[in-house]
Amino acid sequence: MNENRTCRSIDDILTDARARLDRVAPEDLERERLDGAVVVDIRPVEQRTRDGEVPGAIVIDRNVLEWRLDPSCDHHIPDITGYDTRIVIVCNEGYSSSLAAALLHDVGLRRATDLIGGYQAWLARREQ
Repeated sequence: MNENRTCRSIDDILTDARARLDRVAPEDLERERLDGAVVVDIRPVEQRTRDGEVPGAIVIDRNVLEWRLDPSCDHHIPDITGYDTRIVIVCNEGYSSSLAAALLHDVGLRRATDLIGGYQAWLARREQ
């Protein structure tokens, strides 16, 4: 192992990822969807079964997310019509979704973002 390698904590990586995003508050998710955003739920089936689903969201497993959303990929979903598509990624608590959305920026999807607090924050807001 190279001991001179610069290491970064996941907290630093997360902070950098979020600095690139125009994150969506739970109360704004439905407005984003109605305005044409593609809402993508990347939570595992176990969490969706236990906690419920986001109305209008497309479920895409995290391990194939980039291939399904990259407009240049033969396997992209029909909802992705170009690199300017607004995409809101939803995970359980808003951590892995931030990392995923930042990676989508690297693919060229510069309007990709995530839901602050994830599904749990959205559900808490809905239950108020």
